[in-house]
Amino acid sequence: MRKVFITLNLLVLSALFTVVYQTSAQTYNFSTLAGNAGYGSADGTGSGARFWNPAGVAVDSAGNVYVADDSNNTIRKITPAGVVTTLAGLAGYYGSADGTGSAARFYHPAGVAVDSAGNVYVADTVNDTIRKITPAGVVTTLAGLARTSGSQDGAGSDARFYYPQGVAVDSAGNVYVADTVNSTIREITPAGVVTTLAGLAGFYGSADGTGSAARFDAPEGVAVDSAGNVYVADSGNQTIREITPVPIGTVTTLAGLAGSLGSADSPAARFDGPQGVAVDSEGNVYVADSANDTIRKITPAGVVTTLAGLAGTYGSADGTGSAARFYHPAG
Repeated sequence: MRKVFITLNLLVLSALFTVVYQTSAQTYNFSTLAGNAGYGSADGTGSGARFWNPAGVAVDSAGNVYVADDSNNTIRKITPAGVVTTLAGLAGYYGSADGTGSAARFYHPAGVAVDSAGNVYVADTVNDTIRKITPAGVVTTLAGLARTSGSQDGAGSDARFYYPQGVAVDSAGNVYVADTVNSTIREITPAGVVTTLAGLAGFYGSADGTGSAARFDAPEGVAVDSAGNVYVADSGNQTIREITPVPIGTVTTLAGLAGSLGSADSPAARFDGPQGVAVDSEGNVYVADSANDTIRKITPAGVVTTLAGLAGTYGSADGTGSAARFYHPAG
């Protein structure tokens, strides 16, 4: 699995290789930050490190990268110099235990986000929970109850999720969750109170609208900008959705057409299984377009271009633009 991150603080992860990519600004030249083709769980520097199906990435203000290392059931940290360590969890051991460092347990974590204080939030997918990790590696369960799926709003362990895969956090510490099997977007306050921002559990579709009138189909990725707009990789619909804070929970389709997959750029943009989204300070949205093996860019006006990779052509090559290769980028 590979990850790409731009100096714009954009991160992209490929799903089958264990490589992390970094890009330079403007030219978007992709190079390998950490890992190598093949899997494992080794800490180390650059190509000496190993991952196993990393599924989500996030970057903090100091340039440290956090990785949801899915099949290792761990959360990894990569310094700007490419030094990889395991922040929490123990490779080869799954579970739901809170604790510090290697004493904590996860079960196929898929999404990560990091706040301004360095706290890391994890969509602990198979556990149906949202976890929190302090900079010291102390893991607690913010919301949900391990291995107990559902769609209930509430505080802490009273809330229920169903295979959540994406998380994002805003400047106020509110956490947004792509609650995949429920086809909803959830919001968690810093105190752990969970509400449903948009969509209706048990009902999937592609309808725009406000709150429970909106419909999603297996959303997998979520991001939030400085104005509180939430962006969703609506994977089953092959679209990118936007949720505005005013009126609260108002959903529109930013790019793509529900039910129509493809790889075309604007004006008739198409996606194929988009899984991850990120947003920069100018409001540009970046998409890990998984089945196309490409990284896409959407301007605030909704204009879609292919930033890197070539649709239908996968691999692990470094390079610029269409010369770069990815293999099912996920985050």
